[in-house]
Amino acid sequence: MASVRVRFAPSPTGHLHIGNARTAIINWIFAKKTGGTFILRIEDTDIERSTETLMESIFEDLKWLGLDWQEGPEVGGEFGPYRQSERLEIYRQHLDILKSKELAYPCFCTSDELEEKSKEAKARGKDLYYDRKCLNLPKQEKSDFEKAGRKPVWRFYVSPGGIEWQEPVKGTQAFDGGNFGDFVIMRSDGIPTYNFAAVVDDTLMQISHVIRSDDHVSNTPKQILLYRALGFELPQFVHIPMILGPDLNRLSKQHGATPVGDYKAKGYLPEVLINFLSLLGCSSQSEQEFLPIEKLVSEFDFSRMSKSPAIFDTVKLNCVNGNYILALELDELIFLAAPFLESAGIDPSDRGKLENIFSIIKKNVECLGQIPELVKPFYRDSIRLTDGQAIALYSKDVSQKIYWAFLRYLQSYDHLDAGKFIEIMKLVQKETGIMGKDLWAPIRVALTGQIHGPELPKTAEILGKEKCEGFVRELVD
Repeated sequence: MASVRVRFAPSPTGHLHIGNARTAIINWIFAKKTGGTFILRIEDTDIERSTETLMESIFEDLKWLGLDWQEGPEVGGEFGPYRQSERLEIYRQHLDILKSKELAYPCFCTSDELEEKSKEAKARGKDLYYDRKCLNLPKQEKSDFEKAGRKPVWRFYVSPGGIEWQEPVKGTQAFDGGNFGDFVIMRSDGIPTYNFAAVVDDTLMQISHVIRSDDHVSNTPKQILLYRALGFELPQFVHIPMILGPDLNRLSKQHGATPVGDYKAKGYLPEVLINFLSLLGCSSQSEQEFLPIEKLVSEFDFSRMSKSPAIFDTVKLNCVNGNYILALELDELIFLAAPFLESAGIDPSDRGKLENIFSIIKKNVECLGQIPELVKPFYRDSIRLTDGQAIALYSKDVSQKIYWAFLRYLQSYDHLDAGKFIEIMKLVQKETGIMGKDLWAPIRVALTGQIHGPELPKTAEILGKEKCEGFVRELVD
């Protein structure tokens, strides 16, 4: 299957989001699996909304995920250019082919006229299909429209009849060509519509498999008609199930449809996103939830993909990301966390100290972006309580008793480690009669300023006797 050629074709009208990233990942994995070529094509024919900044953002996000393309912007290729805005002459040439076959005709109807027809159709309870008013328009009328400054769109002539194709995921798909009427393939400004440009590009770029989300299924019969009209061979269409939020609606900003760059900024790992997204709605042969990239590639098979929509579960994603972080060697975790620490004003150069800190906090980390907040208590010179619960807790009389007892017993030790800390806490418990959470929580607040946190004896050891004494004394003086 060395001839496999797949493409990811984003539009630079917005940032790369999770749904699009999943499509890119599956195309990339399939190319790796088959020894094929992964192509990046930029569909930037929406001139008003497409920007260079957004295009560069898409490049950056794909590179961060590790999705390298063998053809496309920045790398070139023999089937370029790979930006649709640079291929307009190619589309005009193929429009001429359809004109010569009398399968494309100019339509001078205005948007207001079409809107009025739509309202009339809805009033009658009918679907709107173009009534071919301009199909056999007399030459004089065409001339009059042109003199009046009207620029036509170009419509494709649709013959009624069945349109059927086979897919590896969705199986047999069938549509009736009479159900959608003559559709526009070229706008009045000379910009092709999505369906027309995609057919021309996919053919000329020799795309063998068109792999995309199943919200494109309704576009496929129109594209098949264009393939046939232009004398092109059909690719293999593969429509993968859409991603839904937990509420079973399409992804929203509340349910994962945030830009990939936001996941990067929060400290999700690219390997985790590739793993998680590629297995959404698709089971692995080994039935494992986390697989290295090589295993994902070797096990990938469309036959294992569900026909039903996949649910994007952020809680599960966080769990997977946290488990991956937990499995990292400390050196690698410190390397990955360093940019987040530096952004928070924390110097990551003391590797020994960070190794000790990370050894006790890593099990509490779901995303790298959480690390600075977990690390801050170990870099403070004084305690400033901002949490309402913490403030209320340290103010209690019982907490003050614990603090005074802790300070007295601490004086008996020349240094503090986890074992000695436990000894002190046992002595405080015996003196005050306070046990369990009521004993340990006030000390945690004093040492970290937080209600919850990592293992307290080890925390005290990393802070050392001097800081522990100073922090507790701040709350009793």
